[in-house]
Amino acid sequence: MSAAGSGSGVPGGCQGVAYLVQTMDRLRAPGGCPWDAAQDHLSLVRHLLEEAYEAADAIESGDRQELREELGDVLLQVVFHAAIAASEPDPFNLDDIANEVADKLVRRHPQVFGPAEDSSAALTPDQAHARWDQIKAQEKARTSVLDGIPLAQSALARAQKVVARAKRAGLEVKTNQNDGLGERLIGTVRLAESQGLDAETELRQATRSLEKQIMQLENQGKD
Repeated sequence: MSAAGSGSGVPGGCQGVAYLVQTMDRLRAPGGCPWDAAQDHLSLVRHLLEEAYEAADAIESGDRQELREELGDVLLQVVFHAAIAASEPDPFNLDDIANEVADKLVRRHPQVFGPAEDSSAALTPDQAHARWDQIKAQEKARTSVLDGIPLAQSALARAQKVVARAKRAGLEVKTNQNDGLGERLIGTVRLAESQGLDAETELRQATRSLEKQIMQLENQGKD
C-alpha cells in the first residue's frame, strides 16, 4: 500500500485511522468542503443508519470487497461524529470514544479481565450475554430489562430485542396466537429467538429470494 496522504494535501506519513481522521479534519476546516463543514450529529443520523444497513447487506451477500468498503463507510460515520464532537462544548474525540468503549468491554467481562476465579471457562455464550446485561443494568441503574431498547429500530428487530431481553432475564411471557396478526408475528419472533436466529436477517434473506423470483417472472414476460 502506498504511503497515505501522498499527493492529497493531507500530511503524508500517516496511515489507517490516523489518515482518516486527518482527512476528515481537513474537509471540515476552513477552505475544505462546505457540505462536510455544515453537518451536525442530527443531519448525519440517516447516513449512519444507511451505512449500517449497507454493511449488513455486504455481510449477508458474502462479498468481502464490498464488506471492506461498507465497513469503511461505517467507520467514516464514527470519525465524522467524533470530529463534530471535538468542536462542541464539552468536547470529545475518537480516542475518547475508543477508550470509553474499551473500558466498558473490560468492566463487562470480569470473567476475562477480572480475578482468576471469575474465569469464563464454565460460561455458555448465553450465560456470558446474561452477565453482560446484569452488569449493564447495574451501571445504568436500570430497573427494567426493557430499558434502553432503541425506539428507532424496525418493529421486527425491536420485537426480537424485547423477547431476547425477557428470555435472558428468565421472564417467560405468554402470547396468544389467536389474538391477531401482531401476536402471530411475535410468535414468529419467539421461534426465531429459540432457534438462535435473527428474525430481521431471516426476513431480509427471504425478501431477497422473493425479489429474485419476481425478477425472473418479469424477465420471462419479456421473452
